[in-house]
Amino acid sequence: MQLQSTLNNIRQTAHKFWELIDGRKVIAFYGDMGAGKTTLIHALCDEKGVTSTVGSPTFSIINEYKYPGGRIFHIDLYRLKDEDEAVRAGVEDCLYSGDLCLVEWPARAEGIFPEDTARVEIQVTDPHTRIIHISGV
Repeated sequence: MQLQSTLNNIRQTAHKFWELIDGRKVIAFYGDMGAGKTTLIHALCDEKGVTSTVGSPTFSIINEYKYPGGRIFHIDLYRLKDEDEAVRAGVEDCLYSGDLCLVEWPARAEGIFPEDTARVEIQVTDPHTRIIHISGV
């Protein structure tokens, strides 16, 4: 599945994304630095009704947000070296908690993800447009 998004329509993209994701709880986001992973995750959290501040968990590794349906864990593995470090940071606990998990830089700890993880690749097509490929749903 594929979506096209710009900053002007990112909220509509987020709405369609949740329809397409087929109830998956763990979603892994791939893309180059600056591709828009955090921006898309912010829009996805807005669409779910998160009212707290959504920000990049680059330094905290895991941010937790509440929404009317439960909890969302926003996880950024960029600063981690490997799966062992991710496990020690509590990432695996989040992934198997049953709560929504939105994970940036998942390739750092690929082996700890559940089999039914949805994979999302964000590609930059121009300074304003992104193509979002969704697989595993």
